Amino acid sequence: MLSSMDTEDYVRICEQDTARAGVHYGAPGKEELYTLKIIWGEIFGQGKPGAKNNMAASLYVEESIESWKRTYELYKEILERKADKQKKDKAKKLLELDHWFQHELPQEVSRRSERLLTQEELVKLMEWKLTREKFRPRLTQLVKTNSDETVKEVTSRAFKCLPDVKSAINELTKLKAVGPATASAILCAGSPNIPFMADESIQAIPRFGNVKIDYTLKFYLCYLDSIRSCLKVLLSKDSKGNWNEHKIELCLWAHVVGQKYAPELFGESSFSSKRKTSIQVEEYQGKSKRRKVK
Repeated sequence: MLSSMDTEDYVRICEQDTARAGVHYGAPGKEELYTLKIIWGEIFGQGKPGAKNNMAASLYVEESIESWKRTYELYKEILERKADKQKKDKAKKLLELDHWFQHELPQEVSRRSERLLTQEELVKLMEWKLTREKFRPRLTQLVKTNSDETVKEVTSRAFKCLPDVKSAINELTKLKAVGPATASAILCAGSPNIPFMADESIQAIPRFGNVKIDYTLKFYLCYLDSIRSCLKVLLSKDSKGNWNEHKIELCLWAHVVGQKYAPELFGESSFSSKRKTSIQVEEYQGKSKRRKVK
């Protein structure tokens, strides 16, 4: 893992490889090192020299719009395949909660005079998150201790912060049991331009290949940056495709989960995981412009 690499050695190797790529960086300070480690995974494969490409990441670098559309269409079926592996009562709950989160909650939030969530909705959102991922009963209990008035006030202020995602998440994490991942789900419910911080969607992005998921705001912003780089490329190829950050997040989730529960739905020949596409180049150039020594 990257965390085990000595900082001095890490920077030295980064400088060597970025030089080979034709980009020259100044020596990073402590604040820059975190992001540099994540960029490493994005540009050079899987976090450190010699690591193999992750097949789950192949959709992210796929430029075929048809592959993305097909994956999006498979989301519901793949969710059902995942549910089939669970106990009947939990499977039913997962499907019902996911339909509520993906369709009913966004509609309800958009109908209000101002975007906000109620305490009841926040509790249900947490249930959705924990049913879809690893269940942690303590979080469900803790999130219920937020009063309805507090939840409405905090979520309303957070939505008003947008498009400043950093400020919005900082506001939401004032609520008990709400970290950056849950905060991203809250914002996603009111704006499809904010992707949910799903583990599987993160795993689908090459830059995070061997980087341990860090449930912090800083890590989320790096994830958001990758999603938006991908969105930019897809929109350039399919401007009428109604693509947004949440839709890309769902595609990435479906592809990773589908590899586990329904691999026959994906033909590996349709995804190329070895070439560096314009999505990767776009991200690489964007980062290099900010760090290039002038």
